[in-house]
Amino acid sequence: MIKKVDHIGIAVKNLEDAIKIWENLGLKVEEIEEVPDQKVRTAIFHAGETRIELLEATAEDSPIAKFIEKRGEGIHHIALGVDNIEEHLEKLKEKGFRLIDE
Repeated sequence: MIKKVDHIGIAVKNLEDAIKIWENLGLKVEEIEEVPDQKVRTAIFHAGETRIELLEATAEDSPIAKFIEKRGEGIHHIALGVDNIEEHLEKLKEKGFRLIDE
């Protein structure tokens, strides 16, 4: 069963510019992290119980860079909190959903 929206991932071209926008909306950046194996830098905000995750590519061949090239900046993913992740992933695959890491 879906319990909550855990976080919303938003692809951005420039992390610092995007952080300023979210701070102007009244949110405070909680963490900035680089994830080398994903070729991405992230900034995390909390909006109530939901996290906002800004994603900036650190390489032209990263998944985020490819996403922005194809679709532009915007929502990259919505992560849901569930009871049993493996069970839910299997159900989604059976229903024809494309998973982010496949």
